[in-house]
Amino acid sequence: MTEQEGADWIPPGADLSRPSAARIYDYLLGGAHNLAPDREVARKLEAIQPQVAAVARRNRAFLRRAVRFLLDQGIRQFLDLGSGIPTVGNVHEVAQAVDPAAKVVYVDYEPVAVAHSRMLLKGNAHAAAIEADATDSAKVLKADATTRLLDLEQPVGLLAITLGHYLPDVERIFKNYRDALAPGSYLALTHLTNDFAVLNDPRVAETMRQTQDHIFPRTKSEVLAIFDGFELVEPGLTTSANWRPDRLAAVVDPEEDGLYAGVGVKP
Repeated sequence: MTEQEGADWIPPGADLSRPSAARIYDYLLGGAHNLAPDREVARKLEAIQPQVAAVARRNRAFLRRAVRFLLDQGIRQFLDLGSGIPTVGNVHEVAQAVDPAAKVVYVDYEPVAVAHSRMLLKGNAHAAAIEADATDSAKVLKADATTRLLDLEQPVGLLAITLGHYLPDVERIFKNYRDALAPGSYLALTHLTNDFAVLNDPRVAETMRQTQDHIFPRTKSEVLAIFDGFELVEPGLTTSANWRPDRLAAVVDPEEDGLYAGVGVKP
């Protein structure tokens, strides 16, 4: 029996011939929903930069803090683009711990991520996962789960955690979502950059070309441009570990962080 044949979390017909960013990220976070090709790429990344798993963990922690912040602002519906494979501290777990009626729609084009999300969400009437490419904003916003769970006339928390650096035309894509959202909506994102030493190695991008998800690292000014039409909340655009860190969290040198992070509100 092959690894794929023995895994009940892999949907029939899924193309597993190339590693995926979602499954690589799952491996770096210590998850079990990844395959040998994904682990091979992840280990190559770790050989280039031993801190890559720490970068992934700090990114995940930012997601949880950002969701809690949005809940404090009264947001009760979330659209999570490029949501990946579920692991501890999912958006619906954080949100529904505060308000059991909070609505969450997960979006990913990776079939394993979507299949596992749907397994996790069975019986949860307030959360759903759709298989779609986040670049197709019309499809995402018109999907049955989106129209059933989210009221786009009310503020939405739009989450794009480690998504933008996989998109070559990122500003146009986020403009489409921004234009569809009600005033008072928020955008929370993290984005890979070469501005800092930790991931400023061309071998990172070269290694990711072995996967179905190529990367496009951006400078601070380029990431700020993604927030066009949103007003950044304090502390502005910083790094994932340093955006409103938990009270006892250690300060992380931006040179060791690797990801820009920020949250903006649509006025």
